[in-house]
Amino acid sequence: MKDVAAVIVNWNTAGLLRDCLTHLDTPRNASWLHVIVIDNASTDDSLAMLQAEFPLVTVIANEANLGFGRANNIGIDKADARYIVFLNSDTLASPATLQHLMHYLDAHHQVGIVSPLLRTKDGRPQPHAFGGDPTIGYLLRRGASVILFKRHLHNWDVKTDIVVDWVSGACLMIRREALQAIGGFDNNIFMYFEDNDLCLRARNAGWLVVYDGTSEITHLGGSSTQHNRAAQEAYQQSLRYFHQKHYGGLSTRLLNAMLPFYTRMSQ
Repeated sequence: MKDVAAVIVNWNTAGLLRDCLTHLDTPRNASWLHVIVIDNASTDDSLAMLQAEFPLVTVIANEANLGFGRANNIGIDKADARYIVFLNSDTLASPATLQHLMHYLDAHHQVGIVSPLLRTKDGRPQPHAFGGDPTIGYLLRRGASVILFKRHLHNWDVKTDIVVDWVSGACLMIRREALQAIGGFDNNIFMYFEDNDLCLRARNAGWLVVYDGTSEITHLGGSSTQHNRAAQEAYQQSLRYFHQKHYGGLSTRLLNAMLPFYTRMSQ
């Protein structure tokens, strides 16, 4: 059993994936790190690139685009490690950072999930790298903060480790015991809010979720999923599903009523 298995879902991001895997430097770290790429039926040269340049990486080629969570679940089934880290293909994470997260979980047995600080390509802390559960009250506070005070509800430039409700699935390390207790990602969520859902279920099972500002990676962001109408519709659909699953029908009806206004406030 390895110490860490890195699961990376790819869909038509061959160049970004190459950079992601190069940063992980698998040959040098193969004694403790197992890298698994789940390809969601890419039509670019991702598979050929993987075969030619990264022979130590385990590659699973899906016949269709199964979405983020379901593809990650396939990676979980192939991962034989104490800890599993989910990485977006547009992240640049060093082995040292992954080892830091591993040692953090070694030292903090009550923590089930940990994420490093995410930085954008220009070095700024990434917005929405962590946050509160997306209840109606939280969504209203978040929107109002932007409208009334022209600032985000959270300060993402943290210098220490803090307990939060959820962390971004762009880089999320979870201990195997937590996964065994709660299962993997919800297969009903194609994309968006699958990380919120995973973290909420982990917290309900008694684990802490931590955003660790003492370690960091770069998240290039916006390359795997472009901001378009389809993405907005997927975001809203997943948010509705999340509310129905965790908060029930009344909360979902309230969400449907406020969603057009919240979407405009958040833009």
